[in-house]
Amino acid sequence: MSSAALSLVLTAALLHALWNTAAKRVTGDSIAFVWLYATASALLWVPLSVALEWGQASFLSWSFIGAAALTGALHNAYGLSLQTGYRKADLGVVYPVARGTGPLLTMAVALLVLGEKIQWPNAVGGVVVIAGVAVVATATNRTKTSGRSAYAGLVWGLLTGTAIAGYTLWDNHAVTALGLAPVAYFAAGAAAQSITLLPWMRGRWPAARELVTQRRREIGIVAVLSPLAYVLVLIAMQTTPVALVAPARESSIVVGTLLGWWMFGEGRLARKLLGSCVVLAGIALIAL
Repeated sequence: MSSAALSLVLTAALLHALWNTAAKRVTGDSIAFVWLYATASALLWVPLSVALEWGQASFLSWSFIGAAALTGALHNAYGLSLQTGYRKADLGVVYPVARGTGPLLTMAVALLVLGEKIQWPNAVGGVVVIAGVAVVATATNRTKTSGRSAYAGLVWGLLTGTAIAGYTLWDNHAVTALGLAPVAYFAAGAAAQSITLLPWMRGRWPAARELVTQRRREIGIVAVLSPLAYVLVLIAMQTTPVALVAPARESSIVVGTLLGWWMFGEGRLARKLLGSCVVLAGIALIAL
């Protein structure tokens, strides 16, 4: 990986951990929150993408529209799973489990579906990721309530990781094989998120208004930092294999764990950090 691509990915990882901290603070209706930040992202990025990409061959082609619609659906699945997990469990459990599961599932799809071959460090890396996730998921105080929280964090973290693998594989195909421009592609995906969630917003407008009143700062942070972080990743994917980009961006796991301890008072920091570092070690082996 070139130094430029690595800089893009590491910057994206930091921004990703920061916006996830803001998302964790939101405890209201998950569908309303995801719709709000997706809509705000579309309002910010669609005009920019039109200015940058209007007249390009791929802009508003059928492949562009179809790809954006699919990524919008996958990102909605991701956003809703993530918010549900944050409502039910610690950031320091949901975040590492989700970010560790994504690259592991990406590797599995590459092996079983795409027919890629595997070397022994990659196989060891998969086992190490699973071990690290287990350490993080069990890093709670020994009470009945915290046990339920850890289980919820594990389940929703796995579901979120599945969505991560889905959109990572598809978006890599979109910006490489289909040659779609990253900024325009993300902006269209955000618009697709907003449009496809509209039917589920029926009866949720009071909740949306309450979120805008009480959590407008968090909505703004996610609307700005989430697109910025992911556009940087899409740009890196254009010059670097996804097998390297996906693991490198998971360096945000350690940052997210530290932020969960600092901002939300989540306990068992040493064990969560140990598990997070084990996950990172496994991801590094997968990338070899």
